[in-house]
Amino acid sequence: MKTVDLIVPCFNEEEVLPEFVRVTNEVIATLPQYRFRYILVNDGSRDKTLLVMMKLAEEFENVKYISFSRNFGKEAAMFAGLEHSDADYVFVMDADLQHPPQMFPQMLREVDEEGHDCCALYREHRKGESIIRTGFSKLFFKLQNAMSSVKMPYGAVDYRVMTRQMVKAIVSMGEVQRFSKGLFTWVGFDTKWLPYKNVERTIGKSSWSFFGLFKYAIDGITAFSISPLRFITVMGFVLFILSGISGAFVVVEELIQRIFHFGYSGTGFATLMCVILFIGGILELSIGILGEYLGRVFVETKKRPIYIAKLTNLEEKDRKNGEN
Repeated sequence: MKTVDLIVPCFNEEEVLPEFVRVTNEVIATLPQYRFRYILVNDGSRDKTLLVMMKLAEEFENVKYISFSRNFGKEAAMFAGLEHSDADYVFVMDADLQHPPQMFPQMLREVDEEGHDCCALYREHRKGESIIRTGFSKLFFKLQNAMSSVKMPYGAVDYRVMTRQMVKAIVSMGEVQRFSKGLFTWVGFDTKWLPYKNVERTIGKSSWSFFGLFKYAIDGITAFSISPLRFITVMGFVLFILSGISGAFVVVEELIQRIFHFGYSGTGFATLMCVILFIGGILELSIGILGEYLGRVFVETKKRPIYIAKLTNLEEKDRKNGEN
């Protein structure tokens, strides 16, 4: 019998977690040819998520959990689950039921019978979300695909199932600042993309703020592309050309005024201020872009652990398998 691990990052999921396990168990019951195990990762939740996990672990033998010492972020939670998994197939999904467990049979069929290394989902639409959020999401995917060799379909989500070989490849990359959507694509395994209809969250509320999503998008672009650095070079060249043309125009204008004694020679204060502010803005933007990359180097060179586990009910053999 082949084994399947469900990696579920959790942050303040006290309300939805019991319902998630109930619904998922109903789907699992229709797949007796697989042995499923939950690996719930408590990412420093401020509510009673850990207590709910412990209660579920007492109720269901196949429920395992890892609890962090503090909030390390969803990326770290996914990595922890993958690191401690040893199953033949591994799912990564959210606990809010926006990643429907009802897709399990079709997704497993793609990797187990069709021979794909991964089966991942993308949303057909973003029904229920604001126009602004949807617009920024489309912009992110367009920029990511245009600026990076890592290509993702619009609406791609973290929800996927992977083979053991692919999971090992993902875990082998020990970078601290992780962008898993990009890593899943970068490793280069055969991925089957399936569409699914967006499911609105009915219990609890999302922990993602607009600022958090914006920062996540910046991390994604800087993690897999140096195009922003090339943008600085291009802007410097463009400004150099423009300054040369502007300088030549000023010289010619001044000569015409002196030779033919006509024309108006104003102070040019407003023009000068616009030029200074424009160049100053470009410089600030350039410094900011350089700062983003330098900051990533600064964090990575510290070689701090991606996460720190405080509590787990995984047996010693499971933890060793995850570390290998």
